[in-house]
Amino acid sequence: MSRFPISDHFDGERFFNPYGPPPRPLKDVVAWQRTRQRAPWPAFVPLRAHPAPPREVPPGRIAVTFIGHSTFLVRTPSAVFITDPVFTTHAGPFGRTGPRRVRPPALGLAELPALDLVLLTHNHYDHLQPSSLRALASRGTPALVASLGLGPLGKALRYRSAVELDWWQSHGIPDVARVTSVPARHFSARTLWDRNRTLWAGFIVEAGGVTVYFAGDTGYSPAFEEIGRRFPRIDLALIPIGAYEPRWFMQPVHVNPEEAVRIHLDVRARRSIGMHFGTFQLTDEAIDEPIAALSRARDAAGVPAEAFAVLDFGETAIV
Repeated sequence: MSRFPISDHFDGERFFNPYGPPPRPLKDVVAWQRTRQRAPWPAFVPLRAHPAPPREVPPGRIAVTFIGHSTFLVRTPSAVFITDPVFTTHAGPFGRTGPRRVRPPALGLAELPALDLVLLTHNHYDHLQPSSLRALASRGTPALVASLGLGPLGKALRYRSAVELDWWQSHGIPDVARVTSVPARHFSARTLWDRNRTLWAGFIVEAGGVTVYFAGDTGYSPAFEEIGRRFPRIDLALIPIGAYEPRWFMQPVHVNPEEAVRIHLDVRARRSIGMHFGTFQLTDEAIDEPIAALSRARDAAGVPAEAFAVLDFGETAIV
């Protein structure tokens, strides 16, 4: 018997998306792999130097540093946290197989400050690497807040606190932050046999008078308008813009830049920053196409460049 209550996104055995078509079945994965036309990527892209992240921020400000893919270091007046930390060379089992990084992490593990919080949205290899999580457990005394089903992993890795949340559930860390899990449209799996046994989500972090939305991986859905209604002041949104081609296959689980701009507008973020691009070649678009497509989508929607942009790897923005 499952330890999770049956809900509008859990059937007693597996989680599912309550809106839109499901992710493509295995036969479509095989069809894509047989017919895919991948744009060439460089084998290695060197990093440019940027100033180190600040050690503090004034009230009402957020410092956000892009480490790579979906990993950000975020500092608010009351909390320092990291998102979906992956510091391995590959996005596959043991961090040694699967898609290889073309850019190294812009901050090394030893360069990170003490952490209050680690966020974990779902269990795909490009978002969850146990070796990275284990290394971070000793960076201060961080709490791990994860999607439903991933809490035991945090306990096994000896986090001082490991909490798993269902959509719309919240967890407060006294004097640090309040974290709320919010819906995403995606799926979970680490093997051929555990598909959708754990949940996927985004997170809202309210900390020190500011609000940060970390979307995780997601396709587009009506849930974003609901997130915007429930959290009417999102100061910073971190939204995926890459890994979206071919659309016939990726549309149920990964937004393209046009849909990313729609998310920005739906949640009414004061500022958004793109992620999930330029690190691992997971899909078929060119390495720089997400940034170019974001610019076109932003212009078409009348969104100013400063409202939704990307950071260079290692770059810090003060929001």
